[in-house]
Amino acid sequence: MTSSLNTPVKLGHHTLNNRVVLPPLTRQRSAQPGDIATDVMAEYYRQRASAGFMVSEGTQIEPRGQGYAWTPGIYSPAQIDGWRKVTDAVHAEGGVIFAQLWHVGRVSHPALQPEGAAPVAPSAIAAEQAKAFIETGPGVGELKQPPVPRALSVLEIDELVAHYAQAARNALDAGFDGVEIHAANGYLVNQFISAHANQRDDEYGGSLHNRLRFLREIVEAVTAVVGPERLGVRFSPLFSGTDQDRVYIGLVEEDPHHTYIEAIKVLQASGIAYVSIAEADWDNAPDLPETFRHAVRSTFSGRIIYAGRYTAARGAALVDAGLADLIAFGRPFIANPDLPQRLFNGWPLNPLRAEGMYGGSEQGYTDYPVYAE
Repeated sequence: MTSSLNTPVKLGHHTLNNRVVLPPLTRQRSAQPGDIATDVMAEYYRQRASAGFMVSEGTQIEPRGQGYAWTPGIYSPAQIDGWRKVTDAVHAEGGVIFAQLWHVGRVSHPALQPEGAAPVAPSAIAAEQAKAFIETGPGVGELKQPPVPRALSVLEIDELVAHYAQAARNALDAGFDGVEIHAANGYLVNQFISAHANQRDDEYGGSLHNRLRFLREIVEAVTAVVGPERLGVRFSPLFSGTDQDRVYIGLVEEDPHHTYIEAIKVLQASGIAYVSIAEADWDNAPDLPETFRHAVRSTFSGRIIYAGRYTAARGAALVDAGLADLIAFGRPFIANPDLPQRLFNGWPLNPLRAEGMYGGSEQGYTDYPVYAE
């Protein structure tokens, strides 16, 4: 089957074989103690390296950045060594992989924080609809309500920007081809952007320009480390939805079109490689307005990635329309390690086994079969 998804495209220094993306997908399989990437994780990514482009699961840039037990980090030497196994495995298959740099901010719990401290955030406003996930025993855990976070000082914000830059250095040391800043889904960068979560009265709060300052500073600091051609940023603009939906996709702004086009202007000014847009993916979720898609394209000259409940046909149509360059497939890629070939050939997809999505062993992780006639 001929599809525009099965055509090459330039991304930074790379010419990608196709336009199918493995997006960042939290799987909670890191080794304990230490939140270290494992041999099984390397096999998981190796299996999916036929993607034109891959982004790692969110990897916390410092200990305070963790909101879920067993997610990997990229701040310790052991974590860098663990990720090197992953990147070596992907590169042996000819794949291209970026690391997603993650800090959850207020979406955490004292059980996950150093010395049991409160999580940190732009303002002392609780994430009332979100849940953190803590370990309650070996391999078992429970969802917990995050407490009211502690507001960061300006000095601490400066230190966090430096943490992002150091995490980017660590990612290159680990063999990643670049990095993606996680600015979506209600986590720390999204919290600074959002008028709901950021009620500061200093240079990081108030006006949208000020609320975008943290993003601008991180993009500038990380670009200085990796270069713009090795950097992407992920957003999750939500145009409607209930409070519960925000847990998974981000924070609803009063004017999301204006908010996120202004945010994308920050990226355009820095000349980074791509912007990734995570769409609402629950049942009956609203589509992104076409006016927004056109505004993204007219604002940003780099590559544009969309992720959501895409089929091959719907994704190809967006590429054909010139509104997207790459399309990310999340849940289908979990269940189908050979997803690109299945999409290109119209082969049936393995069903997803939801019980294996978060935590656990090889089951529901590396044991999905490739297609056989």
